[in-house]
Amino acid sequence: MPNRIAPAEGAWRASLIDTNVFVAAGFNPRSASARILTGIREGRFRLMWNEPTRRETEMILRRIPRLNWEKVADLFQPEGKFTESVDPDAFALISDPDDRKFAALSAAARAPLITNDSHVLAQSRAVGIEAVTPSGFLERAGACG
Repeated sequence: MPNRIAPAEGAWRASLIDTNVFVAAGFNPRSASARILTGIREGRFRLMWNEPTRRETEMILRRIPRLNWEKVADLFQPEGKFTESVDPDAFALISDPDDRKFAALSAAARAPLITNDSHVLAQSRAVGIEAVTPSGFLERAGACG
């Protein structure tokens, strides 16, 4: 079992966001997911990303007719780009291979993963990452604020 990776100092202001949070925000502008995206846009949170996570988010948002990649593309700012090495293969315990890139980035960046995926939330402890729901992130970020 992997050692639990402690979030880096200030990690609750950093926002590593699973694609499903972008989708939820697009369908419900009053959701916790949408409030997180608003917080990023207003500078209260910082979106952390790397090329694989950005590519997946763009691909999914372009596939769903009611959603619009262009409305969120500007959130992927250069200062939030994580350029260090990540190892998705080390997260084989995450059942969906497409979710492993998010878990690997969370571990490498020592930042919580915000997700609505019940499997990732359930498996996060086993792989040593911090994963929270959007509402859980907002509660925790408010307590850290």
